[in-house]
Amino acid sequence: MLLKLASRSLLSRKVNVGLTVFSISISIFIMLAIGHVKNEAKASFTSVVSGVDLIVGARTGQINLLLYSIFRIGQPTNNISWESYQALSARKEVAWTIPISLGDSHKGFRVLGTSSRYFSHFKYGNKRELVFSNGEQFNRPFDVVLGADVARSLQYSLGDKITLSHGVASTSFSEHANNPFTVVGILKPTGTSVDQTLHVPLEGIEAIHSGWQSGVNLSQKLSSNDLDKVNLTPKTITAFMVGLKSKMATFTFQRQVNQFQPEALMAILPGVSLAELWRMMGVIEGILLFISSLVLLAALIGMSTMMLTAIRERRKEFFVLRVIGASPWFIMCLIQAEAILITLLGMCVAILLLWTGILFSQDLLASHFGFFLSLNIFNREMLMSLALVLVIVLFVSCIPAISSTRHAQL
Repeated sequence: MLLKLASRSLLSRKVNVGLTVFSISISIFIMLAIGHVKNEAKASFTSVVSGVDLIVGARTGQINLLLYSIFRIGQPTNNISWESYQALSARKEVAWTIPISLGDSHKGFRVLGTSSRYFSHFKYGNKRELVFSNGEQFNRPFDVVLGADVARSLQYSLGDKITLSHGVASTSFSEHANNPFTVVGILKPTGTSVDQTLHVPLEGIEAIHSGWQSGVNLSQKLSSNDLDKVNLTPKTITAFMVGLKSKMATFTFQRQVNQFQPEALMAILPGVSLAELWRMMGVIEGILLFISSLVLLAALIGMSTMMLTAIRERRKEFFVLRVIGASPWFIMCLIQAEAILITLLGMCVAILLLWTGILFSQDLLASHFGFFLSLNIFNREMLMSLALVLVIVLFVSCIPAISSTRHAQL
């Protein structure tokens, strides 16, 4: 009876109630949207590399190794000799490795020297594989595969010729102009640093640096016949990713790398390092949640103000209820039931808006920003947030509820 009476009372004031529901739904929508985007961004961030057991590089901080090997940010403290890489790759517990060579760029985008195993073993997200939107992986030393953002920003297509620059500055006076690369493949968006990377063979990196001395370009244009005569085996690499035959061997192999005698190396678990890096960025998450909480609180206070104003106009209604036997407690519960119904309706509208917004923006976000949003918006954190909102509503609605008892005196 209480809910039926509360719903009829709200229908009699549909305009004011509708505006209140709208303001609450918008505030809850903002709160849920921030929470969902935060969770999806965290999931995407912590799974920027998937299926890689360890990342090995020169001894440095684990965050620094993670930043330059995965996010292409910063510079390595040292390189790894090719002999050390081969020695560690040949260990019986190793299933595969992906060498990484950094140091060059193209118009502000980083260049990654690697092997063809990169396209078959490197995964991101929930073990998603790299997929080509056009072309194929490199097969010759002077082939290049572009990330989605590189191709879109510079408007490159298959067959275009590009030259790499020495160093990572957006403007470089040291161009590898004698040996241009040909675009043979363009990757689909991944939402990771792969999108901002140019991928070339290690042999290509070695070839364009074969004539350099002390940072000065003394190299000549290399033909196919010249490439057959030049030793293109790398002397050093920046780092390498490791996939092990058994997860049980992870910590054993990590210890072997950290105690490697020929040179000072270290191995990190990418998942652990990514989680630590995300915690360092937690202040941004806290600010967003604080702002959304303030917006929600303002909407709930507005609802309380609306109900408090309406109480003065409902004196006759309360008087009739008291005459037919309703107690002051019943009227208090009626006011709080109305507040709960308004909030529940606002929640339903907010959830519908969020789900619809994600449905229609998924493809746009994926194609332009490489950011993937899941339609699965219900999780434990969201349900707890909605439950907390209802608890806050009960407290906020106490003000108009207590005021209603004074206007309901016989």
